[in-house]
Amino acid sequence: MITKNITIEDLVEKIPNSVSFLRMKGLICIQCGEPIWGTLEELAKSKGFSDKEISEMILDLNTMSNSSNSNPLN
Repeated sequence: MITKNITIEDLVEKIPNSVSFLRMKGLICIQCGEPIWGTLEELAKSKGFSDKEISEMILDLNTMSNSSNSNPLN
């Protein structure tokens, strides 16, 4: 389960597609091939996201995680 306290490194490892998802939200989480240090909440707050926006993003990421986990090809 994805929470606001997940590290960017763990998020990218768990859901590789999260990099594209976060980029569409204006959150760059990879620099020079390495994940940004810190948590999802810290990254989002640094870009001005509200608690509500972060909660909505977490819901979307959990949906992505559940979808990828149910895919037999993964």
